[in-house]
Amino acid sequence: MVLDKADGRHKHLLRARTLALSALLCLVTFGTARAQEPSPHFINPPSLPTPTGFTQVVVAPDGRTVYIAGQVAVDSAGQLIGGADFSAQADRVYANLRRALASVGGSMSDLVKTTTYLTDVKNVGALRDIRKRYLDPAHPPANAMIPLPALSRPDLLIEIEAVAILRTPFRP
Repeated sequence: MVLDKADGRHKHLLRARTLALSALLCLVTFGTARAQEPSPHFINPPSLPTPTGFTQVVVAPDGRTVYIAGQVAVDSAGQLIGGADFSAQADRVYANLRRALASVGGSMSDLVKTTTYLTDVKNVGALRDIRKRYLDPAHPPANAMIPLPALSRPDLLIEIEAVAILRTPFRP
């Protein structure tokens, strides 16, 4: 009988140690998993102007969600494209969106949301014509259009920011 009680205590101690080791293993594994979680990727493609104080393209930790900073009608050197011609500016803005998406392996068909800022709503018709050249009219992204009296520079007529979901996760 004495051996049975000792044997029972021994089993209890073994069970307690096993539970403690399992708990420790869970903590270590959870901590390691959290430490290895991917971080957002901040990208400034050379085909777009070098920004000051923001990033042109940010890929979320899921590797699929992409946030694109507001694109305006400038080239990679920051020079205005299109002058006072709204259609020329809008065309360059969409070309810049395409460049931003290409930098992470995406395309215009990956766009799911855009926000369009215009300095004059009379240009909405011209904007629709330009959009048709870049977007699938059967599956356009959600869009908000916001008229403003001015953008960050007085010569800018349009700015578009976007959110995309990549079909294939981004791999840096």
